[in-house]
Amino acid sequence: MNTLASKPPVVLVDGSSYLFRAYHALPPLTNSEGMPTGAVKGVTNMLRSLQKEYPDSVVVVVFDAKGKNFRHEMYPEYKANRPPMPEDLAVQIAPLHDLVEAMGLPMLVIEGAEADDVIGTLSHQAEGLNQPTVISTGDKDMAQLVNPHVTLINTMTSTSMDEAGVVEKFGVRPEQITDYLALIGDTVDNIPGVPKCGPKTASKWLDAYGSLENLMQKADEIKGKIGENLRESLSFLPLSKDLATIRCDIELPQPLGEIRHREPDQEKLTALLTQLEFRGWLKELQSSPSAEESDQEAPPASDIRREDYELVTNTSQLQKVVETAASARVLAFDTETTGLNYRQAELVGISLAVDSGHAWYIPVAHDPMIAAEQLDRETVLKAVGPLLENPDTRKVAQNLKYDAHILAKYGIEPQNCDDTMLLSYVLNPTAHRHDMDTLSETYLNHTPVAFTDIAGKKGPKQLTFDQVPLAQACEYAAEDADVTWRLHAILSDRLSQEKGIRNLYETIERPLVSVLTRMENAGARVDENILRIQSQELAE
Repeated sequence: MNTLASKPPVVLVDGSSYLFRAYHALPPLTNSEGMPTGAVKGVTNMLRSLQKEYPDSVVVVVFDAKGKNFRHEMYPEYKANRPPMPEDLAVQIAPLHDLVEAMGLPMLVIEGAEADDVIGTLSHQAEGLNQPTVISTGDKDMAQLVNPHVTLINTMTSTSMDEAGVVEKFGVRPEQITDYLALIGDTVDNIPGVPKCGPKTASKWLDAYGSLENLMQKADEIKGKIGENLRESLSFLPLSKDLATIRCDIELPQPLGEIRHREPDQEKLTALLTQLEFRGWLKELQSSPSAEESDQEAPPASDIRREDYELVTNTSQLQKVVETAASARVLAFDTETTGLNYRQAELVGISLAVDSGHAWYIPVAHDPMIAAEQLDRETVLKAVGPLLENPDTRKVAQNLKYDAHILAKYGIEPQNCDDTMLLSYVLNPTAHRHDMDTLSETYLNHTPVAFTDIAGKKGPKQLTFDQVPLAQACEYAAEDADVTWRLHAILSDRLSQEKGIRNLYETIERPLVSVLTRMENAGARVDENILRIQSQELAE
């Protein structure tokens, strides 16, 4: 039995890395008193997502300590080029620390060390306990910690990295990362590298020579100007490697095996959320059952019943659907197509929903061998197109841009649209996923029908949607519209409680969808001759 795989991983969060990334990724949100809150919101949203994704894991949050550390003693110029922390970010550190502690999460800030070293030490201890480890970070330096026990995840880009992932991304193995970093240097941390040595050159050298030490011994074999640069750098390369090496032996106040979650401090949490004006979270907190009740009660079951969906195959049905949809306050829609590549895919059917449980699927191009009765595409688009283009009705889709691309092929440009995927992102930009299945399970406690359930497993034998029988197609497609409508009701309500984020969504993110759709459809004109010249220059 693989005991490692059977244990929940310990989750180590690089809080300082996410603090800076959230600060730059989110708009400058403030509460009504002008207190900056954007970075706090971004980091805590990410932490809550990790708690949901790893419910049985200990989540440890690590921040850099103030002041200098042992690397400054090794190299006084370490991080000398870094500008001072922006004031509107610095003032968010204390409330963020307070909020993490109120959540009951273990938090470590070790004087004289960086967050990287504390995380390295904890991951090393976890390995000694035969405990798998997930490190949540956006820092490339952490790749040196990856091994069969340790995986990196980046919640802001929804990516993960194991040993094979390190090789794919950097061209070197995890144990070569410190050599790689020494060669390319780091302008942010002011670690000197070999001038003109970029990632490709560094990975090529390490592939050929195996290690920095071996490369240094055979530096005379490297020809050209880059070889001269390497030989001129030999004196400081060992120091650069030492500066880039994460320590795994930092003295901690308690070992990993003794670190535990605490129960959230509800009173302190309520006070902080009130001060920060995180109304959505505060509302959840105030409406959630007590810890004692939550142990005894299961979450409410989904009330989605697929038997309520209707298959529309004749003009009289279509007319009734159009009349009902025309008077709807919010109309959810989804396109079903022959594939995922919007440039190649053709429309197979459209699903619509106007309320919880009121959804229809209108097939237009299923294989006639399995769909004896269906409406033709032109008739349906002529009836449904005006609904989607009516600016007075709010439309909603999941991953709107794909549907917009498909409909644009037929001369239809939906107006006044929301995107549940985009709503989820602006409300929680550090969440790991924003796909429909994840959102449905998170907000509706419902697992939608999977495409593989109706089309078969991925591979050459998997059906395309036009080959799926109408009964199964209706169950799948109408549910997509129904779930999208329900998600929109929840997410739009949460957005209404967040003034700054609502403004960001309405003035920037939502309008940008149609702009990007038109740009992608139009493409970009390029000058082939200039590109060829640039390619040659770069090759040289």
